[in-house]
Amino acid sequence: MSEKKITVSVNGLTYTRTIEPRMLLSDFLRHELGLTGTHVGCEHGVCGACTIILEGRSARSCLTLAVQADGMQIETIEGQGSVDQLGPIQEAFRQHHGLQCGFCTPGFIMAITDMLRHHPLETDEQIREALSGNICRCTGYEHIVNAVRELAKERGSLK
Repeated sequence: MSEKKITVSVNGLTYTRTIEPRMLLSDFLRHELGLTGTHVGCEHGVCGACTIILEGRSARSCLTLAVQADGMQIETIEGQGSVDQLGPIQEAFRQHHGLQCGFCTPGFIMAITDMLRHHPLETDEQIREALSGNICRCTGYEHIVNAVRELAKERGSLK
């Protein structure tokens, strides 16, 4: 297979790489760019651990070929904050104990980023439905829902 040259913007930085056309976006982010915060769980798009923001909307990077992202804007967990300065969703997770092992956390944070940008999230039921595409095997979700509820209240969408 002939290699393809792609250029993407990830967290505001532009990268150009030559890759195999069959390379998944999750593998591209992790192995080509060293952005290992995007986790791969099920490799079927079911668990949500690989969730990123692609052109302003959440996407499963394990179901997307890297060549499909050529010329696009990508946001990953690495762009959400740092150890010294957590982003607002990361801080809400910390305050509400919304993580345990942390494997699913980057995917949740990226999905929540998309939710808060595009959905009103006016009730706990809407929050739970919005979170339903991400699986956590540790927390029982209550603390995650609490974190999102606080964020939605701050945004003014939750009554």
